Amino acid sequence: MRRRLYVHVGAPKTGTTYLQSILELNASQLADHDVHFVSQALATPTLFQFRAALDLLGRTDWQGPIARSDGAWDALARRVRRHRGTVIFSHEILAGAKPKHVERLRRDLDVGHGTELHVVYTARDLGRQLPAAWQEGIKQGQRWTYARFLRRFQQERMWFYRVFDLPRVLTTWSAGLPPEQVHLVTVPAAGSDVPRDELWRRFCLACGIDPAWAPEVGPRENRSLGIAETQVIRRLNRRLGRSERPGGRYDALIRLMLAEGVLVNRDSDTVRMPPSLHPWVSELTERWIGWVEQSGIDVVGDLADLRVPTPDPAATWHDPDRPRPRKQLQAALDALAAMTQEAARREDPDATLAAKVKRAGRRAVHR
Repeated sequence: MRRRLYVHVGAPKTGTTYLQSILELNASQLADHDVHFVSQALATPTLFQFRAALDLLGRTDWQGPIARSDGAWDALARRVRRHRGTVIFSHEILAGAKPKHVERLRRDLDVGHGTELHVVYTARDLGRQLPAAWQEGIKQGQRWTYARFLRRFQQERMWFYRVFDLPRVLTTWSAGLPPEQVHLVTVPAAGSDVPRDELWRRFCLACGIDPAWAPEVGPRENRSLGIAETQVIRRLNRRLGRSERPGGRYDALIRLMLAEGVLVNRDSDTVRMPPSLHPWVSELTERWIGWVEQSGIDVVGDLADLRVPTPDPAATWHDPDRPRPRKQLQAALDALAAMTQEAARREDPDATLAAKVKRAGRRAVHR
């Protein structure tokens, strides 16, 4: 085989951004060891691979210039075929692929001829993954309450369920592959006594990479919004009808500036899985673990990391759909202050137009 292709297919909210950032930061050093995180001249590797994943899946519902994906898959395929050694293609939306998408990838990348395909899937316990997914949906423009999100998840009626469904994703991606070429990387359990870079170390082990080849490591922490802050964004989405008009200015202002820049830094009650959901999640998790054990695929980490700890009966659970009014008001005022400062910083289009008209008038008088 001329190359080994490791396709990292998600799942979302399992440290994928962290792993991709390390691959991007160390792309040149990894290339020295014949490990290639493919890119093109006018985009970062992460952005280029996101666009290629969108194009491969035929996704047209991501809006804005960041998601312009026409021809991105073919461009990535050409670059993959140029390389020998190890090639990594990574994006979490690939977890939503259908068999026809996997077949296209195999065909376009010469799998079975010039390419040996490996599939990597990172998985995390649902006790942390579900709150993170709800918040991510809100940041992206969704308007559902936490209760409705959890209800739809239990009914298997949403994208997040499909991409978190470990057996479904790996059955789709591993068809025809020997189990040793399918790698499940578990995210270390919350509060576990492991090094901060343990997830990266496990990912490297799955992909045959020496962690020493990537000396630059970005920040591991990816802070989440609190209850009050998430509700402010959710209600703003409703007021603006943001889910019907994703991307563009709303996305830059609300997701990037407010959610990930201003509100994430506030001290607030944490969004947690309700204790009442623990029995259902535990049963689902055990079914998934049983499937993994029977499949014989390569597990990097510990399957026990996927189990949700039993809730502490003495701990208080705060309903994310019922934020404390004072905390929500304070979060809303912080959001309003940030928006006001941003508006004052930006050039007034009306004032600019008036100035242009005045200059044109003065030029006409002096002619």
